[in-house]
Amino acid sequence: MSVAIKLTYKRGDFILRAEAAFPAQGVTAIFGRSGSGKTTLLRCIAGLERGEGEVSINGKAWQQGEQFTPVHQRQLGYVFQQANLFSHLSVAGNLRYGRKRAANNQQSLPETEIIDLLDLKPLLERLPHQLSGGQQQRVAIARALLANPRILLLDEPLSSLDADSKADILPYLCRISRQLALPVLYVSHSLGEITQLADQVALLDNGLLGASGPINQMLTDPALPLAHRQDACALLEGKVIAQDQEFHLSTVALAGGELSVARGQLDTGQTPRLQIHARDVSIALTDDQQSSIQNRLRGQIMSINDTREPAQVLVVVDVGGQSCLALITRKAQASLRLKPGQAVYLQIKSVAVMGCPY
Repeated sequence: MSVAIKLTYKRGDFILRAEAAFPAQGVTAIFGRSGSGKTTLLRCIAGLERGEGEVSINGKAWQQGEQFTPVHQRQLGYVFQQANLFSHLSVAGNLRYGRKRAANNQQSLPETEIIDLLDLKPLLERLPHQLSGGQQQRVAIARALLANPRILLLDEPLSSLDADSKADILPYLCRISRQLALPVLYVSHSLGEITQLADQVALLDNGLLGASGPINQMLTDPALPLAHRQDACALLEGKVIAQDQEFHLSTVALAGGELSVARGQLDTGQTPRLQIHARDVSIALTDDQQSSIQNRLRGQIMSINDTREPAQVLVVVDVGGQSCLALITRKAQASLRLKPGQAVYLQIKSVAVMGCPY
């Protein structure tokens, strides 16, 4: 089962063309620069705009041929850039409105669980003007979930928040993506947001929905633009196997070795998502232990690719079935005589834990 779309939408000189099938659960990020058509795509899926084509959610057609289900009959939750709460209603009153919109007045999750999931209990009696921007968005998300949606559409919900508020709300979005079995389409032009949240990524450029797939595949494919950004990175998954109390580190095991990361809230047994930037990776032919760079992984070179900078190359390395990137100088490549298929060691200067470990 999946979210299936095949749409064409025209407005003036702008044309949106989108054909894709997204997973029936988890977060799919619709990623692209401003003006690429991300919000238009979401509005077409919601029925707020009418394009030509088909939209179906888990086998239920919302648009097909002449059939067009109006937005108020589509079982969806939509969260905009602004929270759009009813100013005269308390948080509890805004949530009651969401509950009234639920199909057959039934909830896939009890109201108390949604309130707990988004930590809203202390806020229930407050009015919207008494909430921070991040708190307002949490209420808007809870209201959308209480409508018992078949799909949750998030249209750049963090774009109006400052950096601290974004950091506060991201863990709540992680919880939703991990705990609720419904598809989430998340529109963003922030790579930082999608590396925290997304399971899948679909690229939208100038109205054309292009490649889509699992997030690390999309980040590390040298044929796609994400691998050639200045902040290009890979997301690797491993398992926490040990804790170092003295140095406040957690040891994460991967197929290619072990990495030490800042302990933070990591517990033994969790499987965190680790972000490794291409610029923070160097390549060695031997496992040099005499170095301040303590994190090393074994891998095999998959490809060596030109970049926009003629002095540099982008090396894609397979690490136990997961792809990692290394941005090195062309001179270093020549000196080490690097080539596809070669066994190497990745020396990793910095590793960040992204999203919510689970």
